[in-house]
Amino acid sequence: MSLQEASDARKARLIALRNRKEGISTVSNGDSVLLSRNYDPETRTLKKHSKNDVLTTDTVEKAIEGVAERIIAEDERQRAQELDVFNIAPKRPNWDLKREMEKKLAKLERKTQEAVHTLIRQRLASQKGQSDDILGAMNAQEKALDVEDQLSDDDE
Repeated sequence: MSLQEASDARKARLIALRNRKEGISTVSNGDSVLLSRNYDPETRTLKKHSKNDVLTTDTVEKAIEGVAERIIAEDERQRAQELDVFNIAPKRPNWDLKREMEKKLAKLERKTQEAVHTLIRQRLASQKGQSDDILGAMNAQEKALDVEDQLSDDDE
């Protein structure tokens, strides 16, 4: 079907539609008028029928029929409520400060753990007498003296 033929067919459909709207019933060339019970040629959609065979149409107005009243009622309800300070204030007021501090505290926690491990290693090394720091050496020397005193007391 060429473009010209499609255009002519469309023009003929439009003229027939216009005549049907105006109530003029003319049948040209002996063609019968095609009646559709389920198809609406104006909107080019299917017609919807209820159980009573009454034609029902879906419109935007029907779809949003009670929406405006519900929105207005809800708005009035919200305005009727008193402004409460507890509704405005956040439930956890310091959550943002804690969030910002968590990064810094994580670094400090790691350094603290490293320091604790270092102190434990030094204490263990001082107990064995292998410490390099002065305090560890002094503690090791005191323990060595205590051990010698105990040995001398045992001898006597």
